[in-house]
Formats: sequence, structure tokens, C-alpha cells
Amino acid sequence: MPRGMAIPSLRGSDGHRHAERTFTVRTASSGPEREHAAELLRERYSWRGYRTVQLPADQTGFRSTLSAHDGDDVIGTLTVELDGSQPLSADNAFGDVTAELRAAGARLAEFTRLAIDPGASSPRVLAALFHVGYIVAYRIRRYDTLLLEVNPRHARFYERMLGCQVVGGPRTHAGVGAPAVLLSARFEFIRDQIGLFGGRPEDAGNVRSLYPFAFSQRDEEGILARLLAEQFSDSMAAELDALN
Repeated sequence: MPRGMAIPSLRGSDGHRHAERTFTVRTASSGPEREHAAELLRERYSWRGYRTVQLPADQTGFRSTLSAHDGDDVIGTLTVELDGSQPLSADNAFGDVTAELRAAGARLAEFTRLAIDPGASSPRVLAALFHVGYIVAYRIRRYDTLLLEVNPRHARFYERMLGCQVVGGPRTHAGVGAPAVLLSARFEFIRDQIGLFGGRPEDAGNVRSLYPFAFSQRDEEGILARLLAEQFSDSMAAELDALN
């Protein structure tokens, strides 16, 4: 994903408290976006009593940090880690589990370093970050299996809201100094749920999941096209720089 790319028309509304409230999702690979995302991450992890974690230094092929913005304020952040040149965060505590998944042929992508501003804690913000992460990991890069490390107290939320299953734990997460379990879901399942419920927030009262707050299929295709166009432009710019 291109570094520092903005997605200007990617917008959602928080219908629970402020119907007029909108937000945008951008990459936070460098510059102010990265600094603000890192600050939010430090604040939320410190509030929960966790050790401070850093955003990954590699923000090129296999690491992409996303941030949700309300105007100039960062209200959420999520990092997408793709299995490849570096170990996944989950390899630290759950290396035996990830090794088994790889041996079975799974292509692993981990969503990590999640933080949401409590003043903007909306299912729509969380769903938007996860949906863009899904587009990056599955639609563009063709990874097939999602991993999440969460506190055991929060596992039921992700089981219910995303359809994840516990595949490892509980164990101590050395990075944050807290217990964790490892959750997993197939991106094909996520794709199907988005197809059934995405773009239908009015159904959220009847469907106990995040998927009604995901983007519609039409919006997803528009986001995908913009990401691919920006990725192509970034690649071409790199090639021209190499020639000069």
C-alpha cells in the first residue's frame, strides 16, 4: 500500500450518537498520520495498563497502518501485518499455532495494534478499519486467514461480532505484559458476511455483528479501485526514481 495515502471519499457516519458525524480512513505510514496514530496507541494501551507498543518501522510491503480521522483528530488505528519477510506479532506467543497453520497451507495476515478513541467509540469506526484491512490483506494481497491477539475478556466480542474462533491460548503476551488468546477467521467467511450484510447499518439491531456497519459491495469496489490506482502510481514513481 502506498505510504501516506489518503482515501478522501471513504466516509462513514456514527448513527448512535451523532448522525451528522463523519470520518475518513487513511494510511498512517509516515508523517503526522503516523505520529497521531502512535500517540493514540500509547494513550489507549497505557489506560488499560498495558506496556507501550510501537508502530512497526517497516511500512512498505508487509506492514500497513491505517488510521480513522474525525477532521484533524485520529479516532482509531489498526495495523495490518502480512506474513512474509518478517515474523508476525502472533509468532511471539503463539509460534507453535502459527507454524501449524502455515504447515496446513494458510496464508496468514494479522490485524494488530488496534486502538479506538473512547469519545468516538462506534461500531462504524471499528468496522471501517477492519474492512479496509480486509481489502488490503485479502482483495489485494490474496492472504486467506485472519489472526487477532486479544485479551481473553474480549474474545467473546470478536467471536460474536466477526465470527472468529479461538485457535490458541490463553498465554502471556510479552509485548503488552497481559494475557492473550489467538483468534482466527477465514477471509472467505468475512467476504461472505460483508456480501450479506455490508452497507446495511439499519439491520444492526437484528444482526449481532459488525458486518452491517461494513461498506456496501459497491463502496468496497470503489475503495479497491482507488487503492490499486494509488499502488500502481506509487510503483511507477519508484521505477522512475530508479531510472533517474
